[in-house]
Amino acid sequence: MEIIIQYGAVFMILAIVFGFYMSWGIGANDVANAMGTSVGSGAITIKQAVIIAAVFEFAGAFIAGGSVTRTIRKGIIDPGQVVDSPEILLFGMLAALLAAAIWLMIASWQGWPVSTTHTIVGGLVGFAVVGISLSAVNWGKIGQIVASWLISPLLGGLFAYLLMISIQKLILRTQEPFLNAKKWGPMYVFLVGWIVSLVTLFKGLKHLHLDFSPLTSFFISIGFGLLMAYIGKRMIDRIEVDEAADLEFAYASVEKAFAPMMIFTACAMAFAHGSNDVANGIGPLAAVISLVQSGGEVTQKAAMPLWVLVLGGAGIVTGLVTLGYRVMRTIGTKITSLTPTRGYCATLAAATTVVLASKTGLPVSTTHIAVGAVLGVGLTSGMAAVDLKVVRDIVTSWVITLPAGAVMAMLFFFALKGMFGVSCPC
Repeated sequence: MEIIIQYGAVFMILAIVFGFYMSWGIGANDVANAMGTSVGSGAITIKQAVIIAAVFEFAGAFIAGGSVTRTIRKGIIDPGQVVDSPEILLFGMLAALLAAAIWLMIASWQGWPVSTTHTIVGGLVGFAVVGISLSAVNWGKIGQIVASWLISPLLGGLFAYLLMISIQKLILRTQEPFLNAKKWGPMYVFLVGWIVSLVTLFKGLKHLHLDFSPLTSFFISIGFGLLMAYIGKRMIDRIEVDEAADLEFAYASVEKAFAPMMIFTACAMAFAHGSNDVANGIGPLAAVISLVQSGGEVTQKAAMPLWVLVLGGAGIVTGLVTLGYRVMRTIGTKITSLTPTRGYCATLAAATTVVLASKTGLPVSTTHIAVGAVLGVGLTSGMAAVDLKVVRDIVTSWVITLPAGAVMAMLFFFALKGMFGVSCPC
C-alpha cells in the first residue's frame, strides 16, 4: 500500500497511457467491426464512417458511458484475496490493459475482428493465475465465454439469414421490387430505430439514472422507431428508379432505396457501442485510478470520471482513423459481398442479438455476432458466396485471443512487479 502512495503519480501516468492505447485498440478493431457492414455495403464511405464514429461513439461514451462501471470485468476474478496487497491488483490491471491493447493492435493489423471483451478478460485471467491464485478465477464464467464462440455467431447468423429471406420474399423476388422496397422500406427503418433504441435504453442509459422498466423501454423504443420510420419514408420517397443502373444490375434501384437505412443504422449503432463497450473496455483504468486515489482500497466498483470517458472516446476515434480500415475491409468485403440490403440485415441482426443477450445474460460477443450476421447474409446466396479461408482465419483469431491476452498479461505483471520490487501474496 505504501508503494501506491509513493508512486501514485507514476501509476496514474501509466494508467492513462495504457488506457489510451487500449481505447485506440477498441477503435481500430471493435468499432471498425461495427462500421464494417455499412462501409462494405457501399452505403457510406470510410471517411463518412470515421466521421459518424467520431461523433456518435464519442457522444455515446461521454453522454451515456456511465458514471460507474465494474472494474473486475464481469466477475472474472475475485479481488478479495489481495485486499491486504492492493498493489498486486494495480499491477494486474495495468498488465491486463497493456496486454489487451497489444493484442488488439496485432489483430487489427492482420484485419482480424476479435472481441475486445474477451481480450481484456484474457489479460485479467493471466494476471490472476500468477498474481493471486487459480481459485481467484471464476472458471465457470470462462467456460461460458468459450461457449459464446459458437453461440454468438450462430445467433447473429440466424437472425441475419431470416431478415435477408424476408427481404427476398417481400421485395427482391416480386414483380415490382422497387415499388415494394418503397412500400416495406419504412417498416424496416422502424425495426432499426426500435431495436437500436432498445439497446440504448436497456444498457446505455442506466448510468444516467434513467433506468426504465422493460415495458416503458418497449413503448419508448416503439415511439422512436415510428419517428425513424417517418424520416426514413421521406428519404426513400425521394429516390427514383435508375433504369440505366437496373439494366446492369436488376436490383440497383432497390439497393439505392436501402442505402439511407444503413446511415440510420451506422449512427445509432455507433452511439450504442460507445455508451456500452467504451466504459467496459476502460474498466481496468478506472480500477487503477480508484486504487491510487483511495490510497489502496480494493473495491468491486469504481467511479468513472468524465475525463476518463473523454480519453476513451479520443482513443477510439484515433484507432479507427489510423488502423480501422483493415478490420472494416475484412467485415465489409472479404467474408462475402455486401450490398445495402445485405448490410442492413447484418447490422440489424447484430443489434437484435445484442438486445436479447443483454436481457438474458448470455455471455456473447458483439464482434462474434457481427461476423456471424455477415455469414448468415452470405449463406442466403449459398456456400460459394462465403470465403471460407477468411472465416477460418477469423475463428482461429477468436480461439487465440483469450490465451494470448493471458500470456502477455502474465509477462507484463511480472515485469511491473519486478520494476517496483513487490512480491506476490500467493
